[in-house]
Amino acid sequence: MKRLLVTILIVVAVLVAALGLAIALGGPGKAPPPMSSINDPFKNVDFSDLPEARYVTARDGTKLAFRAYPAAGGAVKGSVVLLHGSSASSSSMHLMAKGFAAAGYAAYTLDIRGHGKSGTKGHIAYIGQLEDDLEDFVHSTKLAQPSTLAGFSSGGGFVLRFAGSPRQELFSNYLLLSPWISQDAATLRPGSGGWATVGVPRIIAIAVFNGFGVHAFDDLPVVRFAVNERDRDLLTPQYSFALAQNFRPERDYQANIRAIRQTLRVLVGQNDDVSYADRFAAVFKTAGKDVPVTVLPGIDHISLTLDPVAVQAAIAAVESMDHEKPNQTMQPTAGRRRNKLSVTPTFPPVAMRALASGG
Repeated sequence: MKRLLVTILIVVAVLVAALGLAIALGGPGKAPPPMSSINDPFKNVDFSDLPEARYVTARDGTKLAFRAYPAAGGAVKGSVVLLHGSSASSSSMHLMAKGFAAAGYAAYTLDIRGHGKSGTKGHIAYIGQLEDDLEDFVHSTKLAQPSTLAGFSSGGGFVLRFAGSPRQELFSNYLLLSPWISQDAATLRPGSGGWATVGVPRIIAIAVFNGFGVHAFDDLPVVRFAVNERDRDLLTPQYSFALAQNFRPERDYQANIRAIRQTLRVLVGQNDDVSYADRFAAVFKTAGKDVPVTVLPGIDHISLTLDPVAVQAAIAAVESMDHEKPNQTMQPTAGRRRNKLSVTPTFPPVAMRALASGG
């Protein structure tokens, strides 16, 4: 018995030492070289009419920043809350927010905690805090109905997480714009197309400690992004473990998908350089849901939020969801005679013309 106890203690000590080494030495390393396809397009965006940041107070007392875009015209069609992608902030969704406002929607862009002017860059206090923050924002802001939560890239992944959560009824609809789904999903290009460097050993080790209720290492960096040196003050160059795990779907992303009851659509550019555009429909279908996926010709990852055609396609998707009942276009695949890819059919005339020309 004594020998067995000694053996167990040695094995435990070796495992703890291995985990300690993974945490100490298994971080993300150097950031990858800047990606011009992600960093450069914003040089041509006119931010002269960017609304001033406003703030709501989260349950922990932290001020969370957002920008408001009042709906143009008379009657308000509804509201759209837009979430930015990894490393970015509310200003990156400026053109899309302007488009929704011009179309009659009250639009809001948020600085997700750990980004922009919300909290400490790259850090959150615990996994699940982003859901708490979003709920606090909704309760602090009288959203016009129907309301849509839309997210781009990692923001789209977080929208998927929220759409499959018990709080999903806080919004009527969900729109995913080239969402980051999982390192295990078929949609992901290696290294996110060169956008991120990930400390996999550190992530695994911290996750093991989390499994035993130990969260002492959750604030260590595990991801670094390919941002320009000149933009490091504006962007968030790295994420802690807690932020990286929260700003994405649950680890079991298929369970997230199966749990969705609200109306949901996906938009992605055919030339997306971070994800494989042609694989999204299959990922959702494999998880058990037929989700309408629209692939936009001539659009890459970043232009999905900047190109007028993409903005009009996003508006069209929200307008069509507003006129449908939940689950009308997102049915479980089990037990159906056919599993057929659904594609959002409704586009404004200007978007149809541009799509027909490939632009």
